[in-house]
Order: sequence, then C-alpha cells, then structure tokens
Amino acid sequence: MLFKYKGFDKLGKRAKGTVTASSIEEAGQKLKSRGIYYESIVPTKEFSLEAFSKRQMTGELLASFSKELSSYLNSGMTILTAIKLLENQHEGEKRYTSFLNSLKTMIDEGKSLYIALSSQKVYALPEFYLQSLDVAGQSGKMVEVLTNMANFFSAQNKVKKQVKSAMTYPAIIFTVAIGMTSFLIAFVVPKITEIFEDTGQELPGITQFILSISDFLTAHYIAIIVSLVILILLFKIAYAKSENFHRLIDAWLLKVPILGPLIQNHELGRFSYILSLMLSSGVAYAQAVQLSKATFGNYGLRGLFEKASVKVLEGNKLSNSLQLSKGVKLKRNFMQSLALGEESSEVAQILENTASLYAEENEDKLKLLLGLLEPFMMLFIGVVVGLIVSAMLLPIFTMTQGLN
Repeated sequence: MLFKYKGFDKLGKRAKGTVTASSIEEAGQKLKSRGIYYESIVPTKEFSLEAFSKRQMTGELLASFSKELSSYLNSGMTILTAIKLLENQHEGEKRYTSFLNSLKTMIDEGKSLYIALSSQKVYALPEFYLQSLDVAGQSGKMVEVLTNMANFFSAQNKVKKQVKSAMTYPAIIFTVAIGMTSFLIAFVVPKITEIFEDTGQELPGITQFILSISDFLTAHYIAIIVSLVILILLFKIAYAKSENFHRLIDAWLLKVPILGPLIQNHELGRFSYILSLMLSSGVAYAQAVQLSKATFGNYGLRGLFEKASVKVLEGNKLSNSLQLSKGVKLKRNFMQSLALGEESSEVAQILENTASLYAEENEDKLKLLLGLLEPFMMLFIGVVVGLIVSAMLLPIFTMTQGLN
C-alpha cells in the first residue's frame, strides 16, 4: 500500500511525501528509520490502470459475500471449497464471478484469504475489512469475524435503504410542487392577468409581484436551469477534489442544529462498532484505531481522529489524545464511554454498546424528522398555491368593488 505522510525531518523542517508499506505501523517504522517524525500517515491511492479499473465493492455485496462464506466455513468446508461453491452459485454475475475466480486461483496456489483479497484486481475492499480477516486467519476466528462483518455491512445497507425509502415520497411531492408552481406562474397567471390589464385597472401589489416573477422566469428560464446545473457540478467537483473545501463543508454540516448531531451519531457509532469488532478479532489497539479512523466519511471528524491516532501510536490513550486535539467537539457520552473502556480494559464491549445506542437514537430521530417532513411539504405547497390563487382573485375582487 502507498501512504501519504506529513511531519518534520531531523533539522526540524517540514517534510511530506509518500512511503510504501503493508500497514500504517510499518510505514511509521520506515519513516522513523529515515529520521522523519510524522504528524499524520494516511493511505492514498497509487494511480495505475489496475487501480483505475477497480470498483468499490458495495456494502450489500460485501455483506452477502461475508455471510455466505462464513456459513460454508462454519459447516466444515475449506476456504477453497467454499469459494468454488460461491462461484458456481453466482455464474450469471460476471464481475463477481471474476472476483471469486481470482480468489480461487490464488487460494489454490496456497495463498491465504487475506493475500488473495488484497491481490485481486476486481474490487476495492475496505482496509479495515482486510486487516480484520488477516488477524482472524492467524487467530482462528475467521467464521466469527466474517459473521460480524456481514452483520455490520447489512446494518449499514439497511439504514441507507430506510433513508432512501423514507425520502422518496417527500422528494416526489417537492418535485411535483416545483413543477406545478412553475407552470402556474409561467403560463396560467399571465393569461389571467392580461384580462385585467386590458381594463386599465391597477393590479394589486401581490399580483404585480407574482407577475414580475413570472416575467423573470419566462425570460431567463434557460439561463436559470443552466446556472443551477453548473453550480451543482462545480460543488460536486470541488467537494470531491478539494480537500480544504471538503473539510469546510463537513465542518459546517456538524454545526447545523438538527443535522449535525445525526451525522456525529452515525459517524461515531460506525467508528465504535468497527473498533470494537477489530479489537474482538485480535487486532492490536493502536493498529485498530489507525484502521477504524478510515471509516469516517466526515472530514472534520476524520481529521480529529487522525491527529489523535498519531498520539495513540506513541503510547497515549485515545480518549486523552482526542481531548488534547483541537477540532470538532465530540459528544460527552462518547468520550466518557471511551475513557471508561480504556480504564477497565473493556473497550470492545463498551464501544459495541455505544454503537447500538447511537444507532437506536438516530433511528428514532430520523423517523420523527421524516414524519414531520411530509406535513411540512404539504404546508409549503399550500402556501405557494394560496399566494398564486390570491394573486389571481384579488383583481376580481377589486374590479367588483369598483363596479359597485
């Protein structure tokens, strides 16, 4: 693997670059032998045609692979026999079959499952997943670790599906509302108001306001659509390519009143579960922290844990390192649970309970928020349609009063 580092050399000057190693600990040792004192070491992607052709294995597929393989191994099969059986069962899935065929070939040559998974060129797999299987193969806990990994990825996939399913109906309502409003403002309102303008009667303020919006939309709708598309594309490119912009947006999201706690719960819950899973699999604490921090999707939290993990490699506790690191303020119950686990040497069990607590808390909050979203959307549609109807009816009332 290729790792990117930042730090200082023997003269105290800033140093940064890349180093090749099989793990973060090995990378750290190589840097120390060069006289480089590192601040951060993060895995980076080495550009090659093989790496470019790799596709990230989905959580659903990874959960299925882990679950089926653990089931076969638990029944007494060898890894090679289990892989052959999986290959026969998924003949119609070309990419997945190619992945399984690569594993079968390397395992048949005498390589371990970890080496086979790391060497195959079909799918990119999470590093914490590979390292957990490496330790599991050495400690004889392969079935247990595969089962736990399958449960983890299944749970993550279930949450994603629930959120997507719950957001589908509000998204449809919002799209219909925007389309209906645009049609009314751009086509219906001008036709009706033309009738009243012919009478020479002055239109009410709200009608004039709606008409000005209608004129603007009909005159510039192409420019508006193109501008929105360009802005969205620029945002996505900047978010994907610019690390500083990514960190800025992620840090802002954590400060949003309702969304921020949900994001932090999800991220800390996932980190807690992976760290507890790796510790239960026999991974050393410092290495487990290094690998688990890669699960953070939010750059604000990832940066905080990257700084703390360097201190953990030096022998410090993670809870103390997080308190000393500047950045995002973490939830108090997470910090207390982590400190208690480190003091009692029960980090794995306590963090597993913490992960379950955050998952339940987020599920309840999401149900509440999504339940409130539907009536809010209906209220939004009602207000917009009410304004447009008022803009069309007020001239009639004004004309009627003038006639009287």
